[in-house]
Amino acid sequence: MARWRFTARLPMVLTAAVAVMSTLAATGSQAPAQASPRASAPDKPTIRYTEYGIPHIIAKDWEGLGTGYGYAAAKDNICTLADTYLMVNAQRSRFLGPDGRASPGEHQNTTSNLNSDIYFQRMNDNRVVERLIDLPAPNGPEPEVKEAIRGYVQGYNRYLAETGADNITDPACRGKAWVRPITELDVYRHAHAEIIMGSADVLLDGQVNAAPPGASAAAAPPAASPAETATKIRDALAVNRQQSMGSNALAVGSQGVSGGTGMLLANPHFPWQGKNRMWQSQLTIPGKINVSGASLLGFPAVNIGHNDDVAWSHTVATVAPFGLFDVQVDLLNPTNYLVDGAWQAMTSQQVGVDVLNADGSIGRVNRTLWATRYGPITTQVLTVGLPWVVSAHAVRDVNMDNLRALNTWFHLDQAKDVNEVVNTLETTQGVPFFNTVASDRKGNALYADIQATPNITDEHAQSCLTLTGQALFNQVLRLPNVPPVSIFDGKRSACDWPDDPNAVAPGLLDPHKQPRLIRKDFVGNANDSAWLANPEQPLFFPRVMGDTRAPRSLRTQELIQTAQKRINGTDGLPGRGFTPENMRQLLFADNSRAADLALDATVTMCRSLLFGLVLVDGQLVNVSEACPILAAWKSHDFTADSRGSWLFENYWYALAGGQSIEKLPWRVPFDPNDPVHTPNSLDSGSSAVRDALGRAVIALRNAGIPLNAPLSDVQRITRGGEQIPIHGAVHEMGVLNVITPGSIDGKMDVTFGSSFIQVVRFTAEGPPQTSSVLAYSQSANPNSPHYADQTRLFSAGQWVTERFTEEQIAASPALEVKVLN
Repeated sequence: MARWRFTARLPMVLTAAVAVMSTLAATGSQAPAQASPRASAPDKPTIRYTEYGIPHIIAKDWEGLGTGYGYAAAKDNICTLADTYLMVNAQRSRFLGPDGRASPGEHQNTTSNLNSDIYFQRMNDNRVVERLIDLPAPNGPEPEVKEAIRGYVQGYNRYLAETGADNITDPACRGKAWVRPITELDVYRHAHAEIIMGSADVLLDGQVNAAPPGASAAAAPPAASPAETATKIRDALAVNRQQSMGSNALAVGSQGVSGGTGMLLANPHFPWQGKNRMWQSQLTIPGKINVSGASLLGFPAVNIGHNDDVAWSHTVATVAPFGLFDVQVDLLNPTNYLVDGAWQAMTSQQVGVDVLNADGSIGRVNRTLWATRYGPITTQVLTVGLPWVVSAHAVRDVNMDNLRALNTWFHLDQAKDVNEVVNTLETTQGVPFFNTVASDRKGNALYADIQATPNITDEHAQSCLTLTGQALFNQVLRLPNVPPVSIFDGKRSACDWPDDPNAVAPGLLDPHKQPRLIRKDFVGNANDSAWLANPEQPLFFPRVMGDTRAPRSLRTQELIQTAQKRINGTDGLPGRGFTPENMRQLLFADNSRAADLALDATVTMCRSLLFGLVLVDGQLVNVSEACPILAAWKSHDFTADSRGSWLFENYWYALAGGQSIEKLPWRVPFDPNDPVHTPNSLDSGSSAVRDALGRAVIALRNAGIPLNAPLSDVQRITRGGEQIPIHGAVHEMGVLNVITPGSIDGKMDVTFGSSFIQVVRFTAEGPPQTSSVLAYSQSANPNSPHYADQTRLFSAGQWVTERFTEEQIAASPALEVKVLN
């Protein structure tokens, strides 16, 4: 059996690099960038580990590259990966019990193991993924993708065989029967699960629990009005967005960079636990690919990162990747539905999974699931019920037939400039629910929302939306970041998503109708729609992709103003334009746009209170202690040592409470002609402002937290018994460095927030200048040396200087090399 060999002897490519470094040391000079030795392909896949356990994987072909990636990924996170393969194979109930919690989508613990298993078993029974694998590219995986995944499976399995399940050092899965060798199908199923996760949390429970009404259906209470249902769905989607993934990305062109041609800030806000953790690597096949960055665990490619010429990131977009179809049902036979004047029978499907009983025996649970020509029946969206009585609602998911994303990322990894990025996005349409922001060596900054989007033009929407759909899709007062979900009239087959000849797959919107912008100053996104990627050149697009001329989130305002002030030199820092140093500094300054807008008015209100008293829900609260604390918080920041920030966060959350920003008590309302600076001027005389401060003071006192407690005392995570302070704040504070605390298995932790952060600068010549930090570190294994090392860096506001060239890798004092024999 082939095994990995640990060796202190460097392979040929590194020996050459060391020789160059030795010569430089002897002469006391620095070699020009073009003198770097060109990497040569090793005979066997080789992993070079540098500081913080970052693997630099080099191989002669795609299969070898995948092998190195699979081995290294398993070494760091085999328990997380094995748990994911358990999920996509619908076996969580079999090994962990039906009542445990699963996380199939963006969130933590969103559904039961049983519901998760039923959901995935239905897809597995229908051979959804197998059918996609067999399609020719671009709808099926390209040959290089298949080779890399074949290698990934070999690498993962070799690590498991070498270590043995009983000797895994991570207690989360040591000796567990569900840790087993994997197949290529496991990896494709995992990839597909990631691609559809934008719909899974929202619709999973509603699909697996949908059942036709009984004989008393005709006597059921009347459903809510269309407006009421639309409002409930909208508000549930808004809460869902606040509690799920997000991101910032800023691309700067040649007009905004000091000492370079292009720069990128990648700041995804991804979960800190589970299958959506990111993992950092460099992947090299000499002469074919040389890319560095991070990917979701188990993807043998880089999802967010850079190569020699292009750097890119993704942000969660405002496109709804699914739509609903309201189908009229026969009251006497509610599994029949009406289309074009004729009754059609729904299809039923028996889905069964094994479950672990309380006595240790294995039982079986079977359910009957229902579907229409449009897709599966669902009886809820998140927590909002959609009763199956007079009508039923079917789901069409634009990503259910999408494995194209694998091809997308393989091509992005090899792009030479932003025009190639656009071409990749258009020809694959594989990006599932993300924007793409990129910069290149030529000095271009790109924003593109080109992705797998339902083919819903504005005209098609207006023709087919139901009354509820109209109220939901065309909300006058829209919440930032909420996707426009469509509900169409399923009685008319013409209301299905039409096929477009310019799209890659059926039902997709023409990619040329999707927004993109290339500029020389900057573009960016913080999870609002494409409208203000750069306020100097607003973008317009079909409504299905998001809103226009509507309020931007405070985080979007902060991102745009940060870029504008730095490029103009009006932010108080020396000079004009971005450098790696000031871009890192501006991100970790943790400035709060909410505090910029509202702190002074809040202090004014606090000082004006008679005896400092506020009446909140019948309780008289003395808030006078809060006034000097907030007044002294002049920095408006959420750094670890800030005092007053935790008090302000609780106050602002009590005031905003998930509302649209424009609904807060501002003296200057939102102006679509000045969306970056409005609304503003908080009304200090508002009772809502007064009550929110009272509630914040009550909350902190009840929790035993001093009102002037530094953030480091209250926002921490535990790693191996060590309490690590975490700077940053929740999205509503308008802080770019988003950190969202929550309860994980009964303990406080960070549920999601800044994860793999990267700053890249290109110059006319030489390698990219890159620094990064993976906020939760490379490994989820508490016994790994890389369980918390980068977390401590993040806590201290420090970064890792990237080793990208062969000289840089060879010069690492932490260098360790593994070669596959």
